[in-house]
Amino acid sequence: MKVIGINGSARKDGNTALLIEKVFDELRREKIECEMIQLSGRPVRGCQACYACSRNKNGRCIIEGDPAQECIDKMVQADGIILGSPVYVADVSSEMKALMDRACLVGRANGGLFRRKVGAAVMAVRRGGAIHAFDTMNHFFMISEMVVASSSYWNFAMGREPGDVLKDEEGLRTMKVLGENMAWLLKKLHA
Repeated sequence: MKVIGINGSARKDGNTALLIEKVFDELRREKIECEMIQLSGRPVRGCQACYACSRNKNGRCIIEGDPAQECIDKMVQADGIILGSPVYVADVSSEMKALMDRACLVGRANGGLFRRKVGAAVMAVRRGGAIHAFDTMNHFFMISEMVVASSSYWNFAMGREPGDVLKDEEGLRTMKVLGENMAWLLKKLHA
């Protein structure tokens, strides 16, 4: 089994990446392969509503030159998907939103490419807005007919400067439980 984690933060290896790695720690303990893609420095264009993915039905977005298709391909191949984003103006980063919009349309246009995969959203937040960002990513999972893994609290940790989330004990416990629950769910679905 494999889980792909997509870090939608502008900061490579920042707080969002640290949180995804905390979830990966638990998945790896259960012998689940993990891979992270970081969107930092790799802008993602928004969907242009051309519907070429619906006409072509080849699992591809017609837009080239950004990391979206790489992410879509890895998401299709994975058993589980973690979407991670910092909270910007009470929502996900623009790169994460653009990726979700394009992946959703490609997935739905091609017979439900993400159906019954396990999804989990992770947020790094300075102070507020995490619940709205959490909802945004969960909406992607739900419309894609995915199974959502949960934790003991909402899947975020607080911190502004790189590394600050490692001081949020409750947030780190939440990531640990999320990883445990995601591993359990993946194993149940693939038994």
